[in-house]
Amino acid sequence: MSDFDLTPLRETLTAYAPQGRSGLLPALHAAQKLYGYIPEPVAVEIGLSLDVPLADVSGVIDFYRLFYREPVGKTIVRVCTDPACALASAEGVLGAFNELAGAGTGEASGDSANRHKNQLTVERFPCLGLCAHAPALLVGEQAVGDAAPKQAAQILNQERPMAADHVGGDARTLTAYCGRGHFTSLEEYQAAGGYRALGKALSRSPEQVIDEVKASGLVGRGGAAFPTGAKWLGCAGAPDEPRYVICNSDESEPGTFKDRVLMEGDPQRVIEGLVIAAYAVGSRRGIIYIRGEYTNAFYIMGQAVLEARQTGFLGENILGSGFDFDLELRLGAGAYICGEETAMFESIEGKRGFPRIKPPFPTTHGLFGKPTVINNVETLCNVPYIIQNGASAYRELGTDRSPGTKLFCLSGDVVRPGVYEVPFGVTMRHVLFDLAGGVPGDRSLGFVLVGGAAGAFATVEHLDLPLTFEDLNAAGLPLGSGVLMVFDSTRDVRDVLLRLGRFFTDESCGKCYPCQLGTQRQYEILGRVAAGTPLPGDADRLTEVGWTMSDASICGLGQTAATAVISAMKLWPKKFNT
Repeated sequence: MSDFDLTPLRETLTAYAPQGRSGLLPALHAAQKLYGYIPEPVAVEIGLSLDVPLADVSGVIDFYRLFYREPVGKTIVRVCTDPACALASAEGVLGAFNELAGAGTGEASGDSANRHKNQLTVERFPCLGLCAHAPALLVGEQAVGDAAPKQAAQILNQERPMAADHVGGDARTLTAYCGRGHFTSLEEYQAAGGYRALGKALSRSPEQVIDEVKASGLVGRGGAAFPTGAKWLGCAGAPDEPRYVICNSDESEPGTFKDRVLMEGDPQRVIEGLVIAAYAVGSRRGIIYIRGEYTNAFYIMGQAVLEARQTGFLGENILGSGFDFDLELRLGAGAYICGEETAMFESIEGKRGFPRIKPPFPTTHGLFGKPTVINNVETLCNVPYIIQNGASAYRELGTDRSPGTKLFCLSGDVVRPGVYEVPFGVTMRHVLFDLAGGVPGDRSLGFVLVGGAAGAFATVEHLDLPLTFEDLNAAGLPLGSGVLMVFDSTRDVRDVLLRLGRFFTDESCGKCYPCQLGTQRQYEILGRVAAGTPLPGDADRLTEVGWTMSDASICGLGQTAATAVISAMKLWPKKFNT
């Protein structure tokens, strides 16, 4: 007999049982809210209800960071210690909360989680997408920024509203209604011209909509930079049905927070872009998959979906066009790998987020094996502007080969961290110094991590480099997710690399050995390098491990896990030798 009262769980599961295995992640989230964790009797009940073997249910629970099989404190504090927060004394904040939890000062910098005393669990955590508010943490589901060690007890005892995100730049085509401290309602969005683009799209054929997006030159803004129109065309031309469209909101790259800012500031723009994409490819069902740590964005997008559905922008016969489309929200559970498109499909299908081998590609064999288009938030937010104003107007922004605007996430040693929207082609110097105020105080610029954890390092020699795909690529710098993480000249790149190495080690899903073993080996060597005690040949070992991961890993995580390391070794080789 179970000591747990399963009656409320059984009532909850009636909403997910019809989905079968696809309802597993939502069911696990609901169960954890009921019991605080997911003990075996609860997992058994979920498996029986959804017809999923217990071994598979347990495997999914163990795969995701935000699910717990053992009891945890009533309050869970997750402290980010990735590079941007580390610059702002995140280790001290972690130590202060560990003391409150009874871990002791000697364990303040350890990685162990689930220290619970007085109903408090404290965890070292990877990037929370709050880099402009460093050091950042989550207290339960509440985001807290600009924390200080001496404030730990106060933070636990009272709510602290998060300061509004700083949003600036030379252009505000995507971010005009972001950074105001509240989200734009449907009424506000419509008053500013919202959903006119959808009406215009529905008055055209799907082929014409795709042609307009192709003509604009829009490419993916999540890092891969694949042409959006070509992706839509491939899905629309696939003979199989049904077709799906997915908004990838699982933004987990350290230093990246632009998609969160868009969702929390202008959620209807995200929805409008997704509905237009659905019409273009002939989809009747969409999903917005939001990372598990973005609880505020999940709530805001949920409210926006309800508003859109009630007003007729979702559902049957949208705007009298005969086009039917609806969408649902899915909440991730703490797995960076699920930002990879095929791993996200697996997650939505109720499995561990293991990437699939490609080909076949998602446009023909995606979610549930059906044709699928998946675009990230920033990409979709460009679509209404393109349809409403035309491809030619869109191309007036940016450069010929990199049209439009780009959102850059600035964090670290910079006066005004935040999201900056600029036309492609402005220089790094302009963004860092003219817009963001440069390095604080009398300190000088040391280096910039461009593109995120999977990015590369720029120095003062790169400041006048135009921020375009082609110019950055020629300089060996990936645009990636739009990260510009700034470090002053007193910072040690070896500590930055160690934190990035730990991130990739923790986030590797383990499906392929080059990544699973390579990230561990890389982290081990970086530990010696950061301590100033590298062994003879460690530089060669890092190079060998890096290229092995790059050449042999299944997905982008392993393929780019050594990019920053290789970049740093080229710039500062003496730091890696005895």
